[in-house]
Parts: sequence; structure tokens; C-alpha cells
Amino acid sequence: MKKLMVSSLAALSIGVGALAPLAANAQSLGTCLVDSLSGKERKELAKWIYFAMAAHPDITAYAKVTESDRLNTDKYIGSLITRLLVENCPAELNAAQKADPLAMKKAFELVGQVAMQELMTNGNVVSAISGYVRHADQKKISSVMADRQ
Repeated sequence: MKKLMVSSLAALSIGVGALAPLAANAQSLGTCLVDSLSGKERKELAKWIYFAMAAHPDITAYAKVTESDRLNTDKYIGSLITRLLVENCPAELNAAQKADPLAMKKAFELVGQVAMQELMTNGNVVSAISGYVRHADQKKISSVMADRQ
């Protein structure tokens, strides 16, 4: 049961974008986890998050993620999380869990933010996410903002 709980917390937490302020022990664990990631591992986390989002029924038609892709990424992330918690940050994990039962969830939210930064700082992604600007009515938006001042 504890094994399922650890994997479920990690899976649910990594994709969360908004963070509540972290308690000191959760922050320490989160910092250890993030500091222990290589650039390649951050990209793999970003890929894992993308694959997870692509599983949504309203989005799956737009993504070409195979079951083999998912399985390989899940295996990689499972090994990565095991290494982070067991080898890199066991003292921080123990201290955080004693102080706050939600510490691991909170720490993985920080890891999720770092993984999303890998996606969001890429020039192609920035360009794609900014594409709507060409179609937004800037005059109307500006007039609403001017009315509020």
C-alpha cells in the first residue's frame, strides 16, 4: 500500500503548476530532488508530463504517443524517483515526512515546476504558446484594462 501511495503522490504532484508556500522540510526535500536532477532527467520528466497530459481523452487524438513510449517513460521515471528518494535525498525525505505527511507531494510539485520549465523555456514552445496573440483583439483588451484604472 505504501508503494502505491508513493507512486501515486509522485504522479499526482509532478504535474501541478501552482505551489503553496513550502514548509522548510518540504522545501529542503524539494531542493534536494531538483538539485539531484541532470538536464537530461529534467527533459525526461517533461516528456513524462507531456505523455500524461496527452492521455486526456480530449487531447489524445493530437498526440502520437504509443503504449511502448508510455511504458518506457514510466520505467525511466520510476527508476529516477527511486534513485532520488533512496540514494540522493533519503535524509531530507525522512525529515520531511516526520514534519508533514504531505511533504513529498509538496516537494514533487517543485520538481514538476522544474520539469515544466524545460518545456516552457524552449523557443519553439514560447512561439507556439504566444501564437494566440495574433488573433486577440488588443484594442478591446486595452480598453477594458484602461477602464479599470
